[in-house]
Amino acid sequence: MYTLSLYDLLFAFIPAAIVIGVMVYQSLQYKTALYAMARMVLQLLLIGYFLIYIFKAETSAVVLLTLGIMLLAAGWISLRTVEQKRNVLFIKSLISIGVGGGLTLILVTQVVIGLDPWYQPSYMVPLAGMIFANAMTAISLAAERLSSELSNKVDYSKASTKAYEAALIPVINGLFAVGLVSLPGMMTGQILSDVSPLIAARYQIMVMAMIFGASGLSVLLFLKLVKTNFIRC
Repeated sequence: MYTLSLYDLLFAFIPAAIVIGVMVYQSLQYKTALYAMARMVLQLLLIGYFLIYIFKAETSAVVLLTLGIMLLAAGWISLRTVEQKRNVLFIKSLISIGVGGGLTLILVTQVVIGLDPWYQPSYMVPLAGMIFANAMTAISLAAERLSSELSNKVDYSKASTKAYEAALIPVINGLFAVGLVSLPGMMTGQILSDVSPLIAARYQIMVMAMIFGASGLSVLLFLKLVKTNFIRC
């Protein structure tokens, strides 16, 4: 596998720099994009060092603490589209991702893969990241669509259905596109690591199924839990 230096990475930012330039020229919110890019770089570099520690520690307490932090962050970020209700809905978002994503994570790691030990960090943490991140995005889309529909005086039942549908659009698009338009991260990473494409495909099928299930379950629970909050508003 080819090793990338920090100098090599600079060239990967050329297209991003062009996009930022266009945003500046068109008076768009380029500062938000710059902040997001800078935060992405910092977070990934830090998590790289942190994962080295987690993988070497190999204790369930460290893994569970890591999953807890990831869950808290996912619950908070998922409500970015409805910031005015963030404090009120945070616990419900947390429960939704924790239950929907947590049950999916347990099924995949303990039944499908059968990790030994059950908390094996090199599998548990990346899989949890994929599950929580996609559930987070789905809830974010659902919350924004639900708020928008209700502001237009749509009945909660219909608004909830539309929100659920909208939340799953990216995941369903991903199901259609995988293998034709894209080779997703899990499969690409394994192929680059010289794993057989057939084995990599099986893992990717597992990942796509777990993402769809975790996202759908998390949003379903979220829409049930927040009904009173949105109706009251």
